[in-house]
Amino acid sequence: MDPSEVEFLGEKQLVSIVPNFSFGVIHLISGSIGPFRAGLPVRVPIWIALSLKQQQKCRIVAQEWMDMEKLTEILEEEKQSKLFTRMPNNHFMDEAQMLLTAAPDDIPDVDNIRTIIKDIWDLRMAKLRSSVIGFVKNEGTYAKLDHLTAMEINSIRSLLPDALDIMLHMEQAGKSAASQSLDATLQ
Repeated sequence: MDPSEVEFLGEKQLVSIVPNFSFGVIHLISGSIGPFRAGLPVRVPIWIALSLKQQQKCRIVAQEWMDMEKLTEILEEEKQSKLFTRMPNNHFMDEAQMLLTAAPDDIPDVDNIRTIIKDIWDLRMAKLRSSVIGFVKNEGTYAKLDHLTAMEINSIRSLLPDALDIMLHMEQAGKSAASQSLDATLQ
């Protein structure tokens, strides 16, 4: 899966919008949304919110967790913990990226929110890299990676199998060399 596919999955997350039009219920395969009443908030998937925002038919309401105080708490908790902490949702990074890009005028304190989300991402990626390094140094016996988000898993997904393959080949080569050395010694 590449990042665009992870983002596609994140587009299914619900977000509140305030439409500037009125319309009845829309029935989709994934469920019904609406009714839309001008000025009254309604929850819709992000992909619909982005489309309506692009058409200037709504205002997107920032997610509850997109608040400087809550994000600061998340960052501090992440800094204090050696393990990964639970994020607001499994798609917080891609959700934030989509909303901050499409609706910067709808989100209060957008620049600081963007910065702190990037700080959280950088901290978690550093933890992930050190976890993988520790996992590889311990010959792949154990790694605790609870609470990773879909984008974080995707970012490490291609590296880990290659690293484990290299470790396996090195181990097999070492056993083969040791076996040949033992055979030569016995003869």
